[in-house]
Amino acid sequence: MTAKSVSLSLTDRNGARTVAGLMALVIGSILVFGVGLANSQTLHDAAHDTRHSYGFPCH
Repeated sequence: MTAKSVSLSLTDRNGARTVAGLMALVIGSILVFGVGLANSQTLHDAAHDTRHSYGFPCH
């Protein structure tokens, strides 16, 4: 296997970082709020402490 490296300009790297940051924010929000609003007791128990540490009410 041969690895190729691709050189990116500074603006390309900043754009890639912005996109990666936004995607992480979207996925994280879906996980926190999706589980927070789920009715499943198993999901509720699994995420209970995390929700409280972020200030997300669940009761």
